[in-house]
Amino acid sequence: MDPQKEALQRIIMTLASKNEELNCFLDSLRCSLHSVETNGDRLLSELEEEFDSLEATLGETRVNMKTKIRLEQTSKTNDLDNQITSCVKALESSEELLDFAQQTMRTSDEKTFTEAAKQIKDRVTMAPAFRLSLLPKVSDNMNHLMVDFAPERELLRSLSFLPVPHPPALCVENCTVSDNRVCVRWDLVQDSSKADHFTLAYRPVDHPGLALSCDPSEWVSIDNIHANEYTITGLVFEYNYMSVRVRACNKAVAGEYSEAVIFETPAFNFLLDCSTSHPNLRVDGKLVEWDPMTGKGHEVKGKGKENKGRPGSATGSPAGSPISNPPGIRPSDRSLGASPKQRPGTPVRFGSTRSGRDRFTGESYSVLGDTQVECGQHYWEIHVVQDSKSYAVGVAYRGFGRFDQLGRTVTSWALQGTTWLQSNLAAKHNNKSKTLDCEIPKHLGIYCDYDNGVLSFYNAESQQLLYSFRARFTNPLLPGFMVWCGTLTVVTGLQVPSYISTLGRPDNDSSSTSSLTQ
Repeated sequence: MDPQKEALQRIIMTLASKNEELNCFLDSLRCSLHSVETNGDRLLSELEEEFDSLEATLGETRVNMKTKIRLEQTSKTNDLDNQITSCVKALESSEELLDFAQQTMRTSDEKTFTEAAKQIKDRVTMAPAFRLSLLPKVSDNMNHLMVDFAPERELLRSLSFLPVPHPPALCVENCTVSDNRVCVRWDLVQDSSKADHFTLAYRPVDHPGLALSCDPSEWVSIDNIHANEYTITGLVFEYNYMSVRVRACNKAVAGEYSEAVIFETPAFNFLLDCSTSHPNLRVDGKLVEWDPMTGKGHEVKGKGKENKGRPGSATGSPAGSPISNPPGIRPSDRSLGASPKQRPGTPVRFGSTRSGRDRFTGESYSVLGDTQVECGQHYWEIHVVQDSKSYAVGVAYRGFGRFDQLGRTVTSWALQGTTWLQSNLAAKHNNKSKTLDCEIPKHLGIYCDYDNGVLSFYNAESQQLLYSFRARFTNPLLPGFMVWCGTLTVVTGLQVPSYISTLGRPDNDSSSTSSLTQ
């Protein structure tokens, strides 16, 4: 291409890019202008509402105080009027008695004088003027007239807008991440003391400093936090990092968010691998369910191929039938590959056809996880959703067959719970079994320390250690699961619980693990 055309093409691309940036900037400015107009109108309306509320409060206070003053005035007036009336009556009686006494003094008749003096003496002792208190019952001061609104007037004159709170400062060194909980702490800066609550937002990220998306709707917000710290609980870490930010809010406005802080949240995540699943299992993400109808077509087709050209062969139980070989039967009860009616000690002939193996798939309804463990410490949990006749959970090397029985091979370790015929919980490895004296849990936790060769099983509800294998792992491990007549749900994205380090890693007496060499 002509160099001039190339240069012109670059100029055109640069101009087009610049025009696009300008258009985006203009859209942003228009959006900001609309927000300013909308927020301005909203603030004016809120200000009018505040002053109307203040005026209404003042009017209500004025009415209440006027009512109290009138009531006090009426009460004191009545008391003083009654006291005046009593005094007037006493004064009239006293003046009358005084006139009578003066007239008596002018009487010359001794008998009349004596009788009048005695009468005056009796009346004086009963005169109201001598029994009345000469102090007013009430004061002429009106208490409510002493109210002084000068401080309030000064306060009203000093009214100003509430400032936008500054972003708090996250204290990274005081924040903790453990047991799938994140405790976040922050400090107040400048006028943040005027904030009455805080908003915390968090979201997972796939890389330190690199968020999954700039869409703010993906942030999970927690509002109305009135302390300088908050613990986010019930988390499942599907990514290795979490971004957290916080902002201060007051009655008027919410401040800007603080700069986001990235916390490392390592956890073990995996899904169930359908390609490793037994045909009679229905696998959906992190749920596995035993469904005998799922592999029915596959079994009929397989039996047709296996029995083809074999006239007269006996018809056995369908592959995977729990009646012919129910889960939980130990090797000592039935030799591997032997007929159910075969006597113990009878030589076993291992056939080369698949039908011989399919007869014993009753314990091999297995499926593996899709993520292997090669190092470090990991933890995941299992919920027994329905009452299962039999289930097993553990780990296995890659290459574990879909018809293999978990815990019956040298490359798998498992804990199996069985309620078929009788309840039994046993640790299994390399076709060896150890029965455990404890109840079958419905919520299991599995802890795997690959580097130290530890595989432990816990009752996740009571935090009780059920069993711990010690082994020398030489190949990557995959989570393994077996279920018959029931459903298991796997919970991943969990950190190693702190109670595991508290309980430690006790060694169990297990000849199948302590002497393991591979």
